[in-house]
Amino acid sequence: MSNEVAAKANVLFEKEGHLAFVTLNRPDALNCFDYDMLVQLESTLEQIRFDREIRAVIFTGAGEKSFSTGADLKERRTMSEAQVRRFIYKIRSVFDMVEELPQPTIAAVNGFCFGGGFEMALACDFRYAVDSAKLGMTEVSWAIIPGAGGTQRLPRLIGKGKAKELILTARKIDAITAEQLGILNGITTREELLPKCRELAEEIMQNGPLAVIQAKYAINYGMEVDIKTGMKIETKAYEVIIPTKDRIEALNAFSEKRKPEFKGE
Repeated sequence: MSNEVAAKANVLFEKEGHLAFVTLNRPDALNCFDYDMLVQLESTLEQIRFDREIRAVIFTGAGEKSFSTGADLKERRTMSEAQVRRFIYKIRSVFDMVEELPQPTIAAVNGFCFGGGFEMALACDFRYAVDSAKLGMTEVSWAIIPGAGGTQRLPRLIGKGKAKELILTARKIDAITAEQLGILNGITTREELLPKCRELAEEIMQNGPLAVIQAKYAINYGMEVDIKTGMKIETKAYEVIIPTKDRIEALNAFSEKRKPEFKGE
């Protein structure tokens, strides 16, 4: 993996062909988020969003202990109330950016995944974890609540009752429980975590890139409305694809009994 590397103190960004890797890089602090890290992550996400060469994104944490343990509580202790409000606004907006990336996103959960780290993973389309991973919405144990989407994304993923149980108890769960609840798409060994995520990304990226983007869009926004409105969203998403070169290429490839060569056009 070394076609393009851009190292930023707290966030590492790397491209390998059409696949992008984003690494939360504060391993000594269990990859928890301070304000500077959020600013760097925001900049990286903006770059990814408008890079038409990127067709899938894998997020992970540096080191072997943690994906992310959420907000940096040492920094939080020094903040005024106004600064806390600014931090919460920033982390929520950055995780919204993760969710709204047009490209499919995969969280490679390589260890602890608590609080804001869990919320970031929930903003991704898919989540795979090492078998030793621990996950939890731990905020109420710190006398706060999940403030970066956790109270909204978790119930939509696993149902209101189970989400309340995890959030209100601040319970930490293992990877097997998380998979049984539907939080994780799969569990693997540490050695196979990134290869497994890469395998999923490659399977997705062999398809028409514009079609993948529009399918993700239709699912994400269709799930937030009634089914009649959702069908209209699907129709509009399909109409975007009709005039594309890739659609014609797929038909020609089928006729010529060859693999299509998609250009994202």
